[in-house]
Amino acid sequence: FQKTEYFKEKSKERYKIEAKNSELKHRHGYDIASSSGLIAMKMQGALAIFTVNVKRILKLLG
Repeated sequence: FQKTEYFKEKSKERYKIEAKNSELKHRHGYDIASSSGLIAMKMQGALAIFTVNVKRILKLLG
């Protein structure tokens, strides 16, 4: 599988996704749940992703 063109194509884009995941984990607390329960974790994840998106929009605008 690793020798296929599909894998090579996708692995070229992987660094972008890994960088965003790292930012979520290290800068926005996505690695540790601050509350218990599935709903709380979903909300924490949504807020972390929302924060990253807002920061990106502000960076592009200004």
